[in-house]
Amino acid sequence: MSEKVKEPLFSKKNKKLVTDPLSENNPVTVQVLGICSALAITVSIEQAVVMSASVLFVVALGNVVVSLMRNLIPDRIRIIVQLVAAASLVIIVDQILKAFVPDVAAKLSVFVGLIITNCILMGRYEAFAMGNKPWPSFLDGIGNSLGYGWLLIVVSIFRELFGTGKLLGKEIFGNAIDQTGLYGMGYMNNNLIILAPFALFCVAIVIWVQRSINKNLIEH
Repeated sequence: MSEKVKEPLFSKKNKKLVTDPLSENNPVTVQVLGICSALAITVSIEQAVVMSASVLFVVALGNVVVSLMRNLIPDRIRIIVQLVAAASLVIIVDQILKAFVPDVAAKLSVFVGLIITNCILMGRYEAFAMGNKPWPSFLDGIGNSLGYGWLLIVVSIFRELFGTGKLLGKEIFGNAIDQTGLYGMGYMNNNLIILAPFALFCVAIVIWVQRSINKNLIEH
């Protein structure tokens, strides 16, 4: 009998689990999932990075947990088990943030707890982890989290820069109070940009650019 050849950890198929969600199958711009947090917490880069890291932790590890238990979970309670796994990981994230970055945790407020309701999270648990082994499930979680995260960071850079004139708290356009830099030339921060509805326009622009570059996405 011939031995079954083991698939390499980073085979072409496994690599696509990470790379596809970054563009062609992005959870936000293509699948239109996780929009709420993209609108709510992208006022600053710091918040976007922390939220992205939190989602990555919950989705990637949650995928592994669900995958390990997939053959033990009765079909009728699978959603409950997935929610318990997600809630446990979200609690861990929430406590870590409060312990090490309390200021950011306070700004994110309830949105960390609401990770459990993120459609990306439950979608990956149900659609992928329940039918695949732990390693591919882990890569799938990493890929979808990174696809979600880069969009949040791009939107937050635009909103923080043109809404406050700063990036990561550092003045980029000069000092608005002393009227130095661009402010001395008449530039004014646009407060509309830091409001949640404007984030929707930013996401729409990213979707438009992405679909203009990749014509295959027009069919989705």
